[in-house]
Amino acid sequence: MTVTIWHNPKCGTSRNVLALIRERGIEPVVVEYLKTPPTRAELAALFAEGGLTARQALRAREVEGVGIDVSGMDEAALLDAMIAHPILIQRPLVKSAKGVRLARPPETVLEIL
Repeated sequence: MTVTIWHNPKCGTSRNVLALIRERGIEPVVVEYLKTPPTRAELAALFAEGGLTARQALRAREVEGVGIDVSGMDEAALLDAMIAHPILIQRPLVKSAKGVRLARPPETVLEIL
C-alpha cells in the first residue's frame, strides 16, 4: 500500500505521524509541502477525499504571519491563499488507499493504515 504524507519536518505533530506510519512497517512517500507544494487541484482533491473544507484545513496560527485576512474568504479564495502561502495548509495530510486524513491528533492516521 502506498502512503503519502504532506510533511513539515519542523512540526512535532508531523514528525510524530511520520513515526507512527513507520512503526507500522510502512515507508511512506514524504512530500515536504513547503518545498514542493501541491497544486490547487491536488489540494482540492485531498480535501474532498478527506471530507475537509479549506477552512478546516487552514493553519490559522500562520495567517497573521503572511499578512492576509481570511475571515471573509470563501472556499475558493482560501484554496488560492493556501497555494500562494503553503504554510497555511494544516499538517500533516496523509493519503493511502483507504482515504485521506488530516492527522490531528496523530492517532487519526491509524484509521487509514
